[in-house]
Amino acid sequence: MNIVYHGIAVPDMKQLPPDWPGGFFWHWLVFTVIIFTFVFTLVMAFTWVERRGLGRMQSRLGPNRAGPFGILQPVADAIKVLLKEDIVPSRSDRIVHWLAPVVAFFPALLIFAVVPFQNGALLADLDIGILYVVAISSVSTVGIFMAGWGSSNKFSLLGAMRNVAAVVSYEMPLVLAVIGVVLIAGSLSMNQIVLAQDIPLILLQPLGFLIVFIAGCAEINRSPFDLMEADSEIVAGFHTEYSGMKFAMFYLVEYAEALALSAIIATLFLGGWRGPVLPPWLWLVIKVFAVFFLMVWTRTTLPRIRIDQLMALAWKFLFPLALINLAITGLQVVAWPDALPWTMIIVNFAIAAVLIVLWSRLFKVGWGRVEV
Repeated sequence: MNIVYHGIAVPDMKQLPPDWPGGFFWHWLVFTVIIFTFVFTLVMAFTWVERRGLGRMQSRLGPNRAGPFGILQPVADAIKVLLKEDIVPSRSDRIVHWLAPVVAFFPALLIFAVVPFQNGALLADLDIGILYVVAISSVSTVGIFMAGWGSSNKFSLLGAMRNVAAVVSYEMPLVLAVIGVVLIAGSLSMNQIVLAQDIPLILLQPLGFLIVFIAGCAEINRSPFDLMEADSEIVAGFHTEYSGMKFAMFYLVEYAEALALSAIIATLFLGGWRGPVLPPWLWLVIKVFAVFFLMVWTRTTLPRIRIDQLMALAWKFLFPLALINLAITGLQVVAWPDALPWTMIIVNFAIAAVLIVLWSRLFKVGWGRVEV
């Protein structure tokens, strides 16, 4: 149902009952089905969108054989991996090797328990929702480390250790940037953060948005930060010894994490489900695809960086900028405790531009030399 506000139809802000559609069991069952359907459907769509998008950007066709415009290519890929032989190295730890893709996948799925599809339409409206997201998202790293360790392969272990190093390093600026959003919204609840965005927080936190996007891409192994499976250096990294359905699970993890990051950024910075005319869930999907398109664009445009540059970018560039952004945001919230004025949009964009330009001149990330 829509309401009219200043002559414009906007979604009804009425909150769904916490036990909708009635009782704890039905609420849990319905939203579990919704989350599974949402994740698996959009992951399949993401694989098609990325391939077609990369094809267009690189002046080639992309998938165009399986179904109209190649839309059945994800289904064909799923059938292919199901028919492939599952190979396990003779010296591997078989239990760890088998459990690794499962441990890596389910945390990415659990993130959506606190992502609102509408006002109150989520599995669990936790008061510490964003803290839950930060905590649970790091568990996937355990699965990737298990894959590297359990494979008994030096390239797999090296790729897994690179992932651990990246997550530890980039989690710091990411969390500091998210705290800026929490200060402005005044809540850790994902649903309350959306409700607080009368002004999309990407306008009030442009630097925070860039930090979360870059750090998030580095954590989930998106190009140009895909050093964990750099085929030119370490064959394929942590999943070198995986084949068949277990390899497909890691492929699924990559896109499920990209979907989770896109949903988190859309919720924190783009107003989540809020928007005029269209249903709330559709606005969320549109914003998720917009963020994912930005990931595809950067993958097509930027070359893969070195491991020393990966670490330097986190500690020498993003971490100091995140601290400065947090300090500036805190001062603004103290000055305007009720709500930041529109003039802060121009001010914050100017601050972000000056900081990025100046800070990029103050340090080097190791271009042309290897830093130890």
